[in-house]
Amino acid sequence: MSDLTRMTAVEIAAKVAGGEVSAEEVTRAHLDRIAAVDGKVHAFLHVDADGAVEAARAVDAKRARGESLGPLAGVPVAVKDVITTRGVPTTAGSKILEGWRPPYDATVVERLRDAGTVILGKTNMDEFAMGSSTEYSAYGATNNPWDLGRIPGGSGGGSAAAIAAFEAPLAIGTDTGGSIRQPGAVTGTVGSKPTYGGTSRYGLIAFSSSLDTPGPCARTVLDAALLHEVIAGHDWRDSTSIPQPVPPVVEAARLGLTGDLTGMRLGLVTQFDGEGAEPGVMAAFRDALAALTKLGAEIVDVSCPHFEYALPAYYLIAPSEASSNLARFDGVRYGLRVGDDGNRSLEEVMSLTREAGFGPEVKRRIMLGTYALSSGYYDAYYGQAQKVRTLITQDFNAAFEQVDVLVAPTTPFVAFPFGSRTSDPYQMYLADLFTIPTNLYGGPGISVPCGLSEGLPVGFQIMAPTMADDRMYRVAAALESAVGTLTPPSLEG
Repeated sequence: MSDLTRMTAVEIAAKVAGGEVSAEEVTRAHLDRIAAVDGKVHAFLHVDADGAVEAARAVDAKRARGESLGPLAGVPVAVKDVITTRGVPTTAGSKILEGWRPPYDATVVERLRDAGTVILGKTNMDEFAMGSSTEYSAYGATNNPWDLGRIPGGSGGGSAAAIAAFEAPLAIGTDTGGSIRQPGAVTGTVGSKPTYGGTSRYGLIAFSSSLDTPGPCARTVLDAALLHEVIAGHDWRDSTSIPQPVPPVVEAARLGLTGDLTGMRLGLVTQFDGEGAEPGVMAAFRDALAALTKLGAEIVDVSCPHFEYALPAYYLIAPSEASSNLARFDGVRYGLRVGDDGNRSLEEVMSLTREAGFGPEVKRRIMLGTYALSSGYYDAYYGQAQKVRTLITQDFNAAFEQVDVLVAPTTPFVAFPFGSRTSDPYQMYLADLFTIPTNLYGGPGISVPCGLSEGLPVGFQIMAPTMADDRMYRVAAALESAVGTLTPPSLEG
């Protein structure tokens, strides 16, 4: 493995800016790494080698002209395949969008290009971001670099696996119910969900519009903070975008790396203290709490009584919004079209297209959401779920009057073997038990590695108030300074 692929984004950017290495050399090293190991990992659905080399050369030319470079210029990045990239295939992990090449870039992608990052390609994911294992991708599952027989989390398992396998130093994911944080936890990487509205959804193929949030994935907290700063900020094209300055996440991460948390109060959510979690996960989590206490943090028990209703509320709200959002995939305007032989009606073509194009989990959630929104059931299901969402938000607000951040395990269990939960959707949904409340509230959350259980990574989750993303970065960086980062076994050979 090239030393360049082992470097952090901060190290790569510094070497490119200083002329020690060219952006093209860095890019080709990562493309070589992808060619060498992605046959085993399957993190990427499409590698844009030509586009990546062209972008890297543009960075090198800019430096040669003496122009200033941004803090991540020349650093390769992978992008989850639910985010549009102009001229590059974007499928959302679904057959219904196979071969579609968007005519525009998402805002997040525009900002990546403007910052001089080098987009390597598009990463695998559960279809339309519906899943917790990447097993529901229409193009085959991604394998966890820690154990190729286990899941890399979901829905953004491709982005997390690409980072863990040293195929990219940075990646973009999206988090609707934990799809950045949970893959980060089970692959031993950092996954950050910004405040809802803190990053633009323009160009993000919608799953659940009131929950979807693009965010950074990285191997270190500081790298994640730098990527967060690049992609965040107000966007007039997204009506839910927050017109406020980006929180000082990079400054907070650097402060956290000093290892001083004196005066910070961390709220331990009592409802998540051992609730359904594996003993090894809880042991690693408690060791991390002890490490944070040594850094000066105060641990305070906090009760959030409505968190236990978050999972059922989410699985009414998100499928309801999905059933509406996915109605646009009708075989008429773009994407797959089946049965259009001149003899069938529009309704028949639409039905055949959706039957062939959507996978089982997407169909399950469309049916569930349509039922929840149907006449006579709206108030009983969707309406009640939104009331629970309000109660969960009130729990968060009350908790943040007592503490600076909340902490919990990211996921109740380590990466599980392929096929062990696909036959029981409820068991699969439990993977998001600890992450979903933050999405319903709209606040930020980050997962950072905190140790191993049975030789597999465990994630430590930090949740902060809305637009106080900097708080979670400070605590996450401090924990990283105390426990270090994780490296998976070698994939060579």
